[in-house]
Amino acid sequence: MKPLDYLLYGLTIFGWSTSWLALKWQLGVVAPEVSLFWRFAAAAVLMFVITRALGKRIWIPLNQHWRVAGLGLCLFSLNFTLFYYGGLNNTSGLLAVVFSMASIIIMLMVAAISRSWPRHEHLIAALMGFCGVGLLYAPELQVNEDIVFSFILCLMGTLVFSVGNILSASAQRSGLPVMATNCWGMVYGASYLGLTGLVRGDEFIMEPTLTYIGGLIWLIVISTVISFTAYLMLVGRIGPGRAGYATVVFPVFALLISSVMESYDWSLMALAGIALVAGGNIIMARIR
Repeated sequence: MKPLDYLLYGLTIFGWSTSWLALKWQLGVVAPEVSLFWRFAAAAVLMFVITRALGKRIWIPLNQHWRVAGLGLCLFSLNFTLFYYGGLNNTSGLLAVVFSMASIIIMLMVAAISRSWPRHEHLIAALMGFCGVGLLYAPELQVNEDIVFSFILCLMGTLVFSVGNILSASAQRSGLPVMATNCWGMVYGASYLGLTGLVRGDEFIMEPTLTYIGGLIWLIVISTVISFTAYLMLVGRIGPGRAGYATVVFPVFALLISSVMESYDWSLMALAGIALVAGGNIIMARIR
């Protein structure tokens, strides 16, 4: 990898490692769809301003907007909605661990799309990853009966995100610029979320607390605008499978943050689980 690739990795890992706790701070008073609407509506405006200031191309041909609309659904609305609801009965670190399965799921999706049987290394990595997640969640089952439903929601969110990665790679191969794609993708995502909130009759409010407002600002600037741009640039530069290697590191940091802020218990089973998840992702990243 080139120096820029390492920089993009670093930005992605930092932004996503710290995003899960801020996500938890959004839950409780404001409906998840509304919190996400504020997040991506503001992020879209900020992205347009930055893109324009850098003199980058903004407009996308109308016949390519179906790709961007798909990105808006998979990367900037539905995936996070599933995670927000999954986070109601989950610690922030465990949310990050489920999300880290994206690199494995993407590899398997690519194999399915290309109609080629996955290499045995792929299958070993997938088995390691899913066993690792199982070990991490097993202790939670003893104290939280709703954790299974939360896990399913988060896994569904990861599947949707993985589809978005493949769409992003396809869009970049078609010549669509990353920043413009992000801008319009966030517009579509915010539109879906806003319409969902209206249909559900949600109140479009903000919780007037430091944690909610501060977390929202962090999610908009660091975790959305900076991290997503860095990650999608990686997808275009080195492919969605290898870019997913960024998911190896940030769950560990997210669990460390969770252990401090949410008293997450690092049991031997949890350590074995995170080792298996990381090992599976490393195998995926090393496969050429």
